[in-house]
Amino acid sequence: MDNNNVMLIDGMALLFRGYYANSYGGYIRKTSAGLPTNAVYGFVKYMLDAISRFKPTHVICCWDMGSKTFRTEKYDGYKANRPDAPLELVPQFDLVKEVVSSFNIPNVGIAGFEADDCIGTLARKFESDDTNVHILTGDHDMLQLVTDRTRVIIMKKGASNYAVYDAQTLLEEKQLTAAQFIDLKGLIGDTSDNYPGVKGIGEKTAVKLLLEYESIDGIVANLPSLSKSVKAKIESDLDMLHLCRELATIKCDAPIDCAVEDSLWRPDPDKVREKFLELEFNSLVKEISAFHSVVA
Repeated sequence: MDNNNVMLIDGMALLFRGYYANSYGGYIRKTSAGLPTNAVYGFVKYMLDAISRFKPTHVICCWDMGSKTFRTEKYDGYKANRPDAPLELVPQFDLVKEVVSSFNIPNVGIAGFEADDCIGTLARKFESDDTNVHILTGDHDMLQLVTDRTRVIIMKKGASNYAVYDAQTLLEEKQLTAAQFIDLKGLIGDTSDNYPGVKGIGEKTAVKLLLEYESIDGIVANLPSLSKSVKAKIESDLDMLHLCRELATIKCDAPIDCAVEDSLWRPDPDKVREKFLELEFNSLVKEISAFHSVVA
C-alpha cells in the first residue's frame, strides 16, 4: 500500500474560500434558473488544482454536519461568534456534495463531530496502513495532525499558492512540534472559534513557555519558576486553560470509517460533464479532457 497517497479535503474550507473568491463586486454566479453556484464553482477549481499539483491516488472530502458538536456541549461559547452563512451560500451546501459525488469522491461527515475530527481519524487510520496522507485546508489548526506520513497543505491567498507542512517544516517555521500546536491554542485561545485561552497570554509568551517547558503539563508543573505575572495569569485561568486545550484537540478516534479502496481517484468524465452542464459550468466542461489526464 506504500504507493497510496490519500488526499483528505476540508470541504467547508474550500467552499467558503470559493464563495468569497467568486463574489467580488457583489456579483454572484447563478444558473439561468437562478441557482447560486459561485462557491461550488470555486470549490471545483481549487480541488482540481490541488489534485493536479499533489497527484493523490485517493481522494475523500470531509464535512461539518451542523453547529452542534461535543465541543459546544463542553463550552457554550464555542464558535458562538460565527455569523450565519450568506443566503446565496446556503443552497450550495447540498449542491457541492452532489458535485463531489459526481467525481466518485466519498463525502464523509458525522453528527456531533467537525470535519477536522473526521480528517484526523482517517489520517491516523490510513497512516497505520503505511499510506501517505495530504490534508488540504486553509485552517492552521490542522497542523497538529502533521506526522512522518501526514502533511498538511495550507491554501494561501491567490491561485495555486500552497504552504506544505511536514514535521521538519513545522519546526523550522513555527518552532513547535505538531503536539505543541494543541497546547499553544490552549494557552492563547482562538478568536475564530471563540474560546479565550489564558487572559493576558499572547503567542510570543506562549511559544517561549512551550520551548522551555515543552507542554501545558510541563508549564503547570513548573509554576513556581515562572515570572510573577505569568504565574498569576495561569493560576487564575487554570480551568479555562485545560478546557481550551480540550477544545483545540482534534479527535482522532471519531466513530467513522471510510475504506481507502472506496476513495480511488478515478472519476468518470461523462458523469462529471453531465453535472457541469447542469450547473452551466461551461468553461469547466472544456477542462474535463485536461483533468482526464490527471486521472489517467
